[in-house]
Amino acid sequence: MAPALASLLAFLLALCLGHPVSAQTLQSGNQFLTPQLQAMQQDADANPISLWVEKGQALWGSSCQSCHSAPQTLRAAAAQHPRLKTSGYTHRLVNLEDQINACRQRAGQAPKGVEDDDTLSLSALLHSVAKGQKIDAQPPADAAAQQRWQEELSKGAQLYATRLGRLNLACVHCHDGKVGAQLRAEVVSPGHPSGFPIYRLNWQNMGSIDRRLRACYSGVQATLPAPGSASLRQLELYLKVRANGMPLDGPSIRR
Repeated sequence: MAPALASLLAFLLALCLGHPVSAQTLQSGNQFLTPQLQAMQQDADANPISLWVEKGQALWGSSCQSCHSAPQTLRAAAAQHPRLKTSGYTHRLVNLEDQINACRQRAGQAPKGVEDDDTLSLSALLHSVAKGQKIDAQPPADAAAQQRWQEELSKGAQLYATRLGRLNLACVHCHDGKVGAQLRAEVVSPGHPSGFPIYRLNWQNMGSIDRRLRACYSGVQATLPAPGSASLRQLELYLKVRANGMPLDGPSIRR
Protein backbone atom coordinates (compact mmCIF):
# COMPACT_ATOMS: atom_id res chain seq x y z
CA MET A 1 0.00 0.00 0.00
CA ALA A 2 1.35 3.46 -0.90
CA PRO A 3 2.48 5.54 2.13
CA ALA A 4 0.09 8.37 1.28
CA LEU A 5 -2.89 5.98 1.13
CA ALA A 6 -1.82 4.22 4.33
CA SER A 7 -1.58 7.59 6.07
CA LEU A 8 -5.03 8.61 4.84
CA LEU A 9 -6.56 5.31 5.95
CA ALA A 10 -5.02 5.66 9.40
CA PHE A 11 -6.44 9.17 9.67
CA LEU A 12 -9.91 8.11 8.54
CA LEU A 13 -10.04 5.18 10.97
CA ALA A 14 -8.80 7.33 13.84
CA LEU A 15 -11.42 9.92 12.95
CA CYS A 16 -14.18 7.33 13.09
CA LEU A 17 -13.07 5.19 16.02
CA GLY A 18 -11.17 7.55 18.25
CA HIS A 19 -12.23 11.09 17.56
CA PRO A 20 -15.90 11.83 16.84
CA VAL A 21 -16.59 14.00 13.82
CA SER A 22 -17.69 17.51 14.81
CA ALA A 23 -21.41 18.22 14.80
CA GLN A 24 -20.85 20.84 12.10
CA THR A 25 -19.71 18.19 9.61
CA LEU A 26 -22.49 15.70 10.45
CA GLN A 27 -24.86 17.12 7.87
CA SER A 28 -27.84 15.20 6.56
CA GLY A 29 -28.27 14.85 2.83
CA ASN A 30 -31.72 16.41 3.33
CA GLN A 31 -30.00 19.73 4.00
CA PHE A 32 -28.71 19.73 0.41
CA LEU A 33 -32.12 19.31 -1.24
CA THR A 34 -33.77 22.11 -3.16
CA PRO A 35 -36.62 23.91 -1.34
CA GLN A 36 -39.08 22.14 -3.66
CA LEU A 37 -37.75 18.69 -2.74
CA GLN A 38 -37.67 19.59 0.94
CA ALA A 39 -41.35 20.56 0.69
CA MET A 40 -42.16 17.25 -1.03
CA GLN A 41 -40.20 15.39 1.65
CA GLN A 42 -42.26 17.00 4.41
CA ASP A 43 -45.68 16.63 2.75
CA ALA A 44 -47.02 13.10 3.37
CA ASP A 45 -49.62 13.53 0.62
CA ALA A 46 -47.01 14.49 -1.99
CA ASN A 47 -44.21 12.23 -0.79
CA PRO A 48 -44.16 9.00 -2.85
CA ILE A 49 -42.28 7.20 -0.05
CA SER A 50 -45.61 6.97 1.79
CA LEU A 51 -46.67 4.25 -0.69
CA TRP A 52 -43.72 2.05 0.25
CA VAL A 53 -44.22 2.59 3.97
CA GLU A 54 -47.90 1.66 3.65
CA LYS A 55 -46.99 -1.49 1.73
CA GLY A 56 -44.42 -2.30 4.40
CA GLN A 57 -47.12 -2.05 7.08
CA ALA A 58 -49.33 -4.48 5.14
CA LEU A 59 -46.41 -6.90 4.67
CA TRP A 60 -45.57 -6.67 8.35
CA GLY A 61 -49.02 -7.93 9.28
CA SER A 62 -48.78 -10.90 6.94
CA SER A 63 -45.08 -11.79 7.20
CA CYS A 64 -43.42 -10.43 10.33
CA GLN A 65 -46.02 -10.06 13.08
CA SER A 66 -45.85 -13.67 14.22
CA CYS A 67 -42.30 -13.03 15.52
CA HIS A 68 -42.22 -9.24 16.01
CA SER A 69 -45.39 -7.73 17.39
CA ALA A 70 -44.84 -4.25 15.92
CA PRO A 71 -42.21 -2.47 13.81
CA GLN A 72 -41.40 -0.27 16.81
CA THR A 73 -39.94 -3.31 18.60
CA LEU A 74 -37.11 -3.18 16.02
CA ARG A 75 -36.65 0.60 16.19
CA ALA A 76 -32.89 0.28 16.78
CA ALA A 77 -32.26 -2.14 13.90
CA ALA A 78 -31.73 0.44 11.16
CA ALA A 79 -29.22 2.37 13.28
CA GLN A 80 -27.18 -0.75 14.09
CA HIS A 81 -26.78 -2.31 10.63
CA PRO A 82 -24.70 -3.49 8.88
CA ARG A 83 -23.76 -6.10 11.49
CA LEU A 84 -21.68 -9.25 11.53
CA LYS A 85 -23.76 -12.38 11.12
CA THR A 86 -22.13 -15.50 12.55
CA SER A 87 -22.64 -19.00 11.18
CA GLY A 88 -20.34 -21.56 12.75
CA TYR A 89 -16.87 -20.08 12.43
CA THR A 90 -17.84 -17.79 9.59
CA HIS A 91 -18.63 -14.09 9.95
CA ARG A 92 -20.10 -11.90 7.23
CA LEU A 93 -21.54 -8.41 7.13
CA VAL A 94 -25.26 -8.09 6.52
CA ASN A 95 -27.22 -4.87 6.14
CA LEU A 96 -30.86 -4.32 7.01
CA GLU A 97 -32.16 -5.47 3.62
CA ASP A 98 -30.05 -8.65 3.90
CA GLN A 99 -31.54 -9.30 7.34
CA ILE A 100 -35.09 -8.77 6.07
CA ASN A 101 -34.47 -11.42 3.43
CA ALA A 102 -32.86 -13.79 5.95
CA CYS A 103 -36.00 -13.49 8.10
CA ARG A 104 -38.16 -14.11 5.04
CA GLN A 105 -36.27 -17.32 4.25
CA ARG A 106 -36.44 -18.48 7.87
CA ALA A 107 -40.20 -18.17 7.62
CA GLY A 108 -40.19 -20.44 4.57
CA GLN A 109 -40.69 -17.70 1.99
CA ALA A 110 -38.79 -17.42 -1.28
CA PRO A 111 -35.58 -15.36 -1.11
CA LYS A 112 -35.62 -11.97 -2.84
CA GLY A 113 -32.98 -9.39 -3.75
CA VAL A 114 -32.12 -6.24 -1.83
CA GLU A 115 -33.88 -4.13 -4.50
CA ASP A 116 -37.06 -6.22 -4.47
CA ASP A 117 -40.11 -4.03 -3.87
CA ASP A 118 -41.23 -6.03 -0.81
CA THR A 119 -37.74 -5.80 0.72
CA LEU A 120 -37.58 -2.05 0.15
CA SER A 121 -41.09 -1.58 1.56
CA LEU A 122 -40.16 -3.34 4.81
CA SER A 123 -36.87 -1.44 4.92
CA ALA A 124 -38.72 1.85 4.41
CA LEU A 125 -41.09 0.94 7.24
CA LEU A 126 -38.27 0.07 9.65
CA HIS A 127 -36.33 3.20 8.72
CA SER A 128 -39.45 5.32 9.21
CA VAL A 129 -39.99 4.06 12.77
CA ALA A 130 -36.26 4.55 13.40
CA LYS A 131 -36.41 8.25 12.55
CA GLY A 132 -34.48 10.18 15.21
CA GLN A 133 -32.50 7.15 16.39
CA LYS A 134 -28.77 7.86 16.38
CA ILE A 135 -26.56 5.83 14.07
CA ASP A 136 -24.81 3.33 16.31
CA ALA A 137 -22.34 1.21 14.34
CA GLN A 138 -20.31 -0.56 17.03
CA PRO A 139 -18.02 -3.61 17.04
CA PRO A 140 -19.44 -6.82 18.55
CA ALA A 141 -18.39 -7.90 22.04
CA ASP A 142 -16.94 -11.26 20.99
CA ALA A 143 -13.16 -10.92 20.45
CA ALA A 144 -12.97 -12.97 17.25
CA ALA A 145 -15.98 -11.23 15.74
CA GLN A 146 -14.60 -7.86 16.82
CA GLN A 147 -11.35 -8.51 14.95
CA ARG A 148 -13.28 -9.44 11.80
CA TRP A 149 -15.45 -6.32 12.19
CA GLN A 150 -12.34 -4.15 12.39
CA GLU A 151 -10.95 -5.83 9.27
CA GLU A 152 -14.19 -5.18 7.38
CA LEU A 153 -14.20 -1.56 8.56
CA SER A 154 -10.59 -1.11 7.44
CA LYS A 155 -11.45 -2.47 3.99
CA GLY A 156 -14.38 -0.04 3.80
CA ALA A 157 -12.11 2.87 4.75
CA GLN A 158 -9.65 1.80 2.07
CA LEU A 159 -12.42 1.67 -0.54
CA TYR A 160 -13.54 5.16 0.50
CA ALA A 161 -10.03 6.47 -0.19
CA THR A 162 -9.25 4.48 -3.36
CA ARG A 163 -9.36 6.13 -6.78
CA LEU A 164 -11.62 4.25 -9.19
CA GLY A 165 -12.78 4.29 -12.77
CA ARG A 166 -11.93 6.35 -15.80
CA LEU A 167 -12.47 9.54 -13.79
CA ASN A 168 -9.84 8.35 -11.26
CA LEU A 169 -11.81 9.62 -8.26
CA ALA A 170 -12.34 8.28 -4.73
CA CYS A 171 -15.30 8.88 -2.43
CA VAL A 172 -13.11 11.14 -0.29
CA HIS A 173 -12.52 13.56 -3.17
CA CYS A 174 -16.21 14.49 -3.40
CA HIS A 175 -17.69 13.75 0.00
CA ASP A 176 -14.87 15.29 2.02
CA GLY A 177 -13.20 17.67 -0.40
CA LYS A 178 -16.11 19.09 -2.40
CA VAL A 179 -19.02 19.31 0.05
CA GLY A 180 -21.39 22.07 -1.04
CA ALA A 181 -19.95 22.26 -4.56
CA GLN A 182 -22.16 21.93 -7.63
CA LEU A 183 -21.67 18.68 -9.59
CA ARG A 184 -23.82 18.80 -12.72
CA ALA A 185 -27.31 19.37 -11.25
CA GLU A 186 -26.37 18.04 -7.79
CA VAL A 187 -24.94 19.73 -4.71
CA VAL A 188 -22.30 17.45 -3.16
CA SER A 189 -23.21 16.31 0.36
CA PRO A 190 -20.93 14.65 2.94
CA GLY A 191 -22.46 11.31 1.95
CA HIS A 192 -23.75 10.36 5.38
CA PRO A 193 -26.18 7.40 5.12
CA SER A 194 -28.90 8.82 7.37
CA GLY A 195 -31.77 8.89 4.88
CA PHE A 196 -31.97 5.44 3.28
CA PRO A 197 -33.70 3.83 1.55
CA ILE A 198 -34.19 6.72 -0.88
CA TYR A 199 -36.72 7.60 -3.54
CA ARG A 200 -34.77 9.14 -6.43
CA LEU A 201 -36.78 11.12 -8.94
CA ASN A 202 -34.54 9.96 -11.79
CA TRP A 203 -35.14 6.32 -10.75
CA GLN A 204 -38.89 6.87 -10.21
CA ASN A 205 -38.50 4.20 -7.54
CA MET A 206 -37.11 3.41 -4.11
CA GLY A 207 -33.56 2.15 -3.84
CA SER A 208 -31.29 0.85 -1.11
CA ILE A 209 -27.86 2.17 -0.17
CA ASP A 210 -26.54 -0.79 -2.16
CA ARG A 211 -28.03 0.68 -5.34
CA ARG A 212 -26.83 4.21 -4.52
CA LEU A 213 -23.25 3.05 -3.99
CA ARG A 214 -23.32 1.18 -7.28
CA ALA A 215 -24.57 4.39 -8.93
CA CYS A 216 -21.48 6.16 -7.59
CA TYR A 217 -19.29 3.48 -9.17
CA SER A 218 -21.13 4.12 -12.42
CA GLY A 219 -20.66 7.87 -12.00
CA VAL A 220 -16.88 7.57 -11.94
CA GLN A 221 -17.05 5.02 -14.79
CA ALA A 222 -15.72 2.13 -12.70
CA THR A 223 -16.62 -1.56 -12.92
CA LEU A 224 -19.78 -2.08 -10.88
CA PRO A 225 -19.61 -4.53 -7.97
CA ALA A 226 -22.37 -7.12 -7.91
CA PRO A 227 -25.45 -6.24 -5.82
CA GLY A 228 -24.93 -7.40 -2.25
CA SER A 229 -21.18 -7.84 -2.69
CA ALA A 230 -18.81 -7.80 0.29
CA SER A 231 -17.18 -4.57 -0.90
CA LEU A 232 -20.52 -2.71 -0.80
CA ARG A 233 -21.19 -3.95 2.73
CA GLN A 234 -17.69 -2.91 3.83
CA LEU A 235 -18.17 0.55 2.39
CA GLU A 236 -21.61 0.84 3.99
CA LEU A 237 -20.13 -0.11 7.37
CA TYR A 238 -17.44 2.55 7.03
CA LEU A 239 -20.02 5.18 6.08
CA LYS A 240 -22.15 4.24 9.10
CA VAL A 241 -19.17 4.44 11.47
CA ARG A 242 -18.17 7.74 9.89
CA ALA A 243 -21.69 9.03 10.67
CA ASN A 244 -21.95 7.58 14.19
CA GLY A 245 -24.15 9.74 16.41
CA MET A 246 -26.18 11.25 13.57
CA PRO A 247 -29.97 10.91 13.88
CA LEU A 248 -31.63 8.87 11.15
CA ASP A 249 -33.90 10.88 8.86
CA GLY A 250 -36.06 7.96 7.82
CA PRO A 251 -36.46 7.16 4.10
CA SER A 252 -35.75 10.27 2.03
CA ILE A 253 -36.26 11.87 -1.36
CA ARG A 254 -33.31 12.58 -3.64
CA ARG A 255 -33.07 14.14 -7.04
